[in-house]
Amino acid sequence: MERKQKENGVAAMAVCYQGFDPAAYLQYNYTAPRADFGRNDSIVPWKLACLHRAFTEGDVSGELLVDIGSGPTLYQVLSGCEVFKKVLLTDFLEVNRQELRRWVQDEKGCNLDWTPYLQHVCKLEGRRPSAWTEKAAKLREVITDIVPIDVHRPHPLAPDALPSAGADCLVSCFCLESVSPDLAAFTRALGHIGGLLRPRGHLLLIGALGESYYFGGPGVKIPVVPLNEAQVCASLKESGFTLIRLEVYTLSQDMRVGVDDVTGVFFAKARKD
Repeated sequence: MERKQKENGVAAMAVCYQGFDPAAYLQYNYTAPRADFGRNDSIVPWKLACLHRAFTEGDVSGELLVDIGSGPTLYQVLSGCEVFKKVLLTDFLEVNRQELRRWVQDEKGCNLDWTPYLQHVCKLEGRRPSAWTEKAAKLREVITDIVPIDVHRPHPLAPDALPSAGADCLVSCFCLESVSPDLAAFTRALGHIGGLLRPRGHLLLIGALGESYYFGGPGVKIPVVPLNEAQVCASLKESGFTLIRLEVYTLSQDMRVGVDDVTGVFFAKARKD
């Protein structure tokens, strides 16, 4: 009975995503004011700074970086592509995988211009903003594939998607809490993705705090597990991770643009035990 309820909850979440619109989602969350690179207090520059710092501290290294639940976005691997020789992008939805493929294959029709993001990360790296073309070429070179994933399965990826040793690092942004019906499912999903990671490998996790819904398109209201900092820490510990650092961003009033009810964002750097 309990197993059936779990399956029903996960299935209901999958139904919610049938109307997901990548173009609308990108417009809602990855343009100004949330992505204003002229402001120190804008949420996207904060996320990019967290990721840049985590990838350049010297302890995160290896061959393969896997992005769990990429959605239609690339910002989360812009720093990692300088550290890892291979980057694997993943998402549950084919519309998101199509969006990513268009950019990787340098085709027309992308729903967001990633140039300002590339330029901003180049600045963080101490390079001139014009180096963004080199960074874009590097990212396209190291992305090895864009594959389906289901974080609610004990084995979220196809058996041949990863080397037997597992990934050296995982990054995941706004995925697990947005596809889980409750906190228990969020924690289970965290454990599932942990199985993709080699021992002592790192997890860089970004997610929403205090969020109960967001819009994945016009009229597409998707429920979210409302998390607090203590729950994030407890779920990481239960899933076999040692927390290295937790940082929190609190949204100012003008960042609350009516597409969700998020109050904050967390960044967690953790290591698999």
